[in-house]
Amino acid sequence: MRTSLMTWWRTAAAVLILSCSLSAGAATPKGDWLLLPERVWTADGDVVHAGWAVLVHDGTIAAVGPAASLHAPADARRVELPGATLTPGLIDLHSHLFLHPYNETLWNDQVLTEPQDYRTLLAAKHARDTLLAGFTTLRDLGTEGAGFADVSVKRAIEEGLIPGPRLFVATRAIVATASYGPGPRGFRPDLTLVGGAQEISGVDQAMAAVREQAARGADWIKIYGDYRVGPDGATAPTFTPAELRALIDTAHQIGRPVAVHAASDAGVRMAVEAGVDSVEHGYGASEATFKLMKQHGTAYEPTLTAVESTAEYFQNYVPGKSEPTERMREAEQAFRSALKLGVTIGNGSDVGVFRHGENWREPAAMVADGMTPAQALHAATDVAAKILRQSQRFGRIAPGLAADLAAFSGDPSTQIDALQHPVFVMKAGLPYLTPAATP
Repeated sequence: MRTSLMTWWRTAAAVLILSCSLSAGAATPKGDWLLLPERVWTADGDVVHAGWAVLVHDGTIAAVGPAASLHAPADARRVELPGATLTPGLIDLHSHLFLHPYNETLWNDQVLTEPQDYRTLLAAKHARDTLLAGFTTLRDLGTEGAGFADVSVKRAIEEGLIPGPRLFVATRAIVATASYGPGPRGFRPDLTLVGGAQEISGVDQAMAAVREQAARGADWIKIYGDYRVGPDGATAPTFTPAELRALIDTAHQIGRPVAVHAASDAGVRMAVEAGVDSVEHGYGASEATFKLMKQHGTAYEPTLTAVESTAEYFQNYVPGKSEPTERMREAEQAFRSALKLGVTIGNGSDVGVFRHGENWREPAAMVADGMTPAQALHAATDVAAKILRQSQRFGRIAPGLAADLAAFSGDPSTQIDALQHPVFVMKAGLPYLTPAATP
């Protein structure tokens, strides 16, 4: 009994400490801030500006320019950031807050054995880790078996109950019947299992699912356009053209953009022809299909880090030592084709497959596969904001936009690995990480 009581008190104390740390940022007043980094990268062009500063007033960027030209109120709080580069807050367009790395717990086991309450609490921690890494906005593409809990996490962040990035959520995601795990493949046919997404068949069910998810709070609609349903597990399209068109047209009619998971060339092409707004993964897409994406203005999130991470977990790949796997080479080739053809590429990592807070790995992977550091920064700031249809709210350092800002030791516009070292994070004018409070 005594042991149980002590365990209870330790657990309660841990929860209290976590709660206090989570709410600390939200209690900070807005007011005026004068940020004084060594340099500023605004996302308007590629140039980094030495000696510039940023003035923030009540959550909005009031001015940016040479430090001597800014006139801050006498009571403005000054933040010195020597050696650091201030950038717009970073954006990850493909995340899964309700997942954690598969080398900790396999996907099936997370969906089938971890209670939704636990997964929601874990998602709150993941949101905090993401924000402290300098990512002030996430598009979260599916709760993977946790229902509509992402809507509640988003609300808790917006109300200041927990710290986290701005969330654009997709709730359950939509899949073709019997195409996506945990079942039915590999499990007894008489079992009824929790699904990783909402299953539909036919045009009527497609329209109903989109309308339901939008009503529940989905900002985007996420569709699995292909999956491992072919002979011997080959990746193949899962929906008919009519079903896919019904999903996308219904979403667009009620003002929801659509992201489609598609890894095969046929899956990507079907999605683009049906009018999808962004394609996730696209590893097997041909150059001809990327040309079609360019013509349609379809955005592309390459999720290179997800491929590398699964190679680490399941194929004994060691970064920096092993030769890339066949799947990694395929993903790199797709990325290079899209880059060469001028496809709009946003920063989307599939974080959750790997550890939250390490989102910087995707811009680093894009640089390793052919982007310049400045291009990768654009993909994670103004380009990502444009894909989200939020260019007038955030994504650049410009007067009138939200003060979503991050500073990194060094200069990520020339050395992308500097994104590993955040020293300051502000969202909507509230500081969540400052030099004095850096862990």
